[in-house]
Amino acid sequence: MCTRYQLKAGTETLQRLFDCAASMAMPDGPIEVRPTDVAPIVIAGTQGRRFVAARFGLMPAWAKDPTIARRLLNARGETVATLPAFRDAFRHRRCLVPASFFYEWRRLPNGKQPYRIGLAQGDLFAFAGLCEEKRQDDGEILRTFAIVTTAPNELIAPIHDRMPVILAPADYAAWLDVTANEKAAALLRPYPAASMTAEPVEKSPAARKLPEKRQLQLGF
Repeated sequence: MCTRYQLKAGTETLQRLFDCAASMAMPDGPIEVRPTDVAPIVIAGTQGRRFVAARFGLMPAWAKDPTIARRLLNARGETVATLPAFRDAFRHRRCLVPASFFYEWRRLPNGKQPYRIGLAQGDLFAFAGLCEEKRQDDGEILRTFAIVTTAPNELIAPIHDRMPVILAPADYAAWLDVTANEKAAALLRPYPAASMTAEPVEKSPAARKLPEKRQLQLGF
C-alpha cells in the first residue's frame, strides 16, 4: 500500500510542471501526507487543468459512513474499473497526485524498516489517482482521493508486494482523459526500476509531528 508520501513543491512549480491553474496556495516547505490529510491533486475540466485541495482517502458518493475513507486509500489497478468503490471515479474522475517521494515498510525479523522511494533524478512526479466529490450538509463540496497501485517492479519487490502507479509526464493527458478509459487502464503498470531509487530511513514518518503551517486546509 501507499499511505504516506511527501511533496516538496510550491504553487508556481505545480502550475508549471502540470500545466495547470491553482485554486489554492501551497505552504512554504515540504508537506508529509498521511491518511485523511489534505493534499493537492490535479484535475481536468472544461476550463483545463487545475490543482485543488482534496482529502487522502476516497469517499464514494454512495457512502454514508465517513470512516470508509480510511479503508480506501489505495485502489488496485487490476480491479479499479469493476469494484463498486472505485469504478465510477475511474470512469469519470481521474486525477494526478503530485509527490516528491513515498514511503514503504519492509518486514524484517526484528520489525519493519521504512524506505523512502522516489525517482532517481529527484524529480517531482505524479501518482495515478481517483477523485470523488461529495456535497456536505453545509453545502460545501468535499473532494477526496485514492492512489492506484500495481505489482512492484524489481526495486520495490524486496520491500513490498505493491507499488503506486507513477505516471510519466507524457501520459498525464491520457490519464485525465475520461473519454479514453481503455487507454488509461493500459497505464496501470510498474514504473521502470532503473529510473527509481529506494533508501532506508532511520525514523518512521508516522512518528513525526508536522509544523502547523505546513498542514493544508480544504478551501474551495
